[in-house]
Amino acid sequence: MCGIVGAVAERNVTPILLEGLRRLEYRGYDSAGIAVINDAGCIDRIRRIGKVENLSASLNENPIKGFTGIAHTRWATHGEPSEPNAHPHICNKSVAVVHNGIIENHATLRELQKASDYTFTSETDTEVVVHQIEHYRQAGNDLLQAVKKATQDFEGAYALGVVSTDEPGRLIAARSGSPLVIGIGFGEYFIASDVAALLPVTQRFIFLEEGDIADISKDSLFIYDQNWQQVEREISTSELSADAVSRGEFRHFMMKEIYEQPLVLGEVLEGRIFEGKVLDSAFGVEAEAIFNKVKQVQIIACGTSYHAGMVARYWLEALAGIPCNVEVASEFRYRKPLISDDTLIVTISQSGETADTLAALRNLQQKAEYSLAICNVPESSLVRESKLILMTRAGPEIGVASTKAFTTQLAGLMLMTIALGRRHKLTEDTEKRLLENLKNIPAIIEQVLQNNQIEKWADEFKDTLNSIFIGRGVQYPIAMEGALKLKEISYIHAEAYAAGELKHGPLALIDPEMPIIAVAPKDGLQDKLKSNLMEVLARSGEVYLFADERLDMSDMGDMCHVMKVPQIEPEVAPILYAILMQLFSYYVAVRKGTDVDQPRNLAKSVTVE
Repeated sequence: MCGIVGAVAERNVTPILLEGLRRLEYRGYDSAGIAVINDAGCIDRIRRIGKVENLSASLNENPIKGFTGIAHTRWATHGEPSEPNAHPHICNKSVAVVHNGIIENHATLRELQKASDYTFTSETDTEVVVHQIEHYRQAGNDLLQAVKKATQDFEGAYALGVVSTDEPGRLIAARSGSPLVIGIGFGEYFIASDVAALLPVTQRFIFLEEGDIADISKDSLFIYDQNWQQVEREISTSELSADAVSRGEFRHFMMKEIYEQPLVLGEVLEGRIFEGKVLDSAFGVEAEAIFNKVKQVQIIACGTSYHAGMVARYWLEALAGIPCNVEVASEFRYRKPLISDDTLIVTISQSGETADTLAALRNLQQKAEYSLAICNVPESSLVRESKLILMTRAGPEIGVASTKAFTTQLAGLMLMTIALGRRHKLTEDTEKRLLENLKNIPAIIEQVLQNNQIEKWADEFKDTLNSIFIGRGVQYPIAMEGALKLKEISYIHAEAYAAGELKHGPLALIDPEMPIIAVAPKDGLQDKLKSNLMEVLARSGEVYLFADERLDMSDMGDMCHVMKVPQIEPEVAPILYAILMQLFSYYVAVRKGTDVDQPRNLAKSVTVE
């Protein structure tokens, strides 16, 4: 989603803001802009459509500098991508604002402001923010008071950075529903949507909490909570370095992150297993007592994380003997679910700031006593607001299409399944076997990455317009994830079906122009899958099959292209087959020449509804 950077310092902040925007490019955006208060006490602003490099080129031609400034990458919600709609927005040449989120009552505020002779130059909801702040400033309030009063008029979500020509060394930051972090330097402060933007200038951060407003100058910082009480927030030191978000030797972040999976999957297990058992304490100090009371699980997530939850449902019911429901957060939050007291609410999110998942959790907190977050960002809202936590330890994931975050979620969900399952039907021997299988996965993945033959299929796919992914059992969610990956980064229309559902409608789509991608581990369902594929081949369909090397597919004919996959135990096979889907989608996207790391219209962290 939109990215925010701000700074107040004793040096020119323009280079800091520009580098921060570059480091937020992974979030997805369509335009970028910078505004600084110059030496004459006026606001200088430059906005450009497209990549941050377009903005950088304009700054090279027309440099601006100042000690206080804000910057933004915009992901369009209200209004098309255009320079007038790009941030920062300015009112009366005196106040500038950057905003992440959505002001839901913007139409009402816009009409009131028009009646007060405010002029609108954009189609965005954000412009009502800057006008409302200026309205309160004109009533005699300083910038802090004006922001405070204005935010009380807003309905929806926002993270704000605000500067004014009347108070040139002051930066006001506010958050409600969208994340915002403060970076602490020496005689300078910064704000950003996440720490990645600020790693070149600091590793010390304060994560604003819901409803916080921060009053920042180069030598002071005051934070007020939603009750307008001054508060102290904990200072965290990030272990990430500026190099952690570089591509290194890889062409794309996505490929780098695919190749990091053997390492990060080992990290998920580190320190969480002792003498062949998963430690309850890995989930938090209250985990043992809570797990003892859990009789069922409700998983809530979006996108790729939702697919991880679907895999976990198979595991929880088959291995642990625990009923499990999985639901898309954007739908779940608007239902009136019946949640029993013995239900564990499991939320899954890479960023921990996914708006729908957060809202679903908050709606349930009055109904459900037990919550567990499976997340990759320790300082995120989801982590702070959940009773139990399992960090996936994937490290920064920059590519919009999730790779290592997904497989580490799967590994974490298997640990959760084991911890809950031994209180039900999971035996001690099964626990040891599953953990041994998990420990073996990194070596198997390394083998696949070193002997990767998937690239040869990509040339045949680059001109494809439509495709179908199929799988059976626990591999059905992996087929869904494969279809999502392909359409995300290659823009090829792809749908996923449980293989047994082909004959209930999708077979009507089969022809030589509709390739089928299938996954076939040796899991007891391979013969059923093979029968489904025969139905496709009998109708002149073309099949691309990832099959366990132990399976005999020699009778499938020339229109079935088979890639042998190293043998792996069926319970943990989804992790390996997910990586094969990632590689396949990556190579197709490269052949098509799409923007692999920043696909059109998509954002890495979906912080608005």
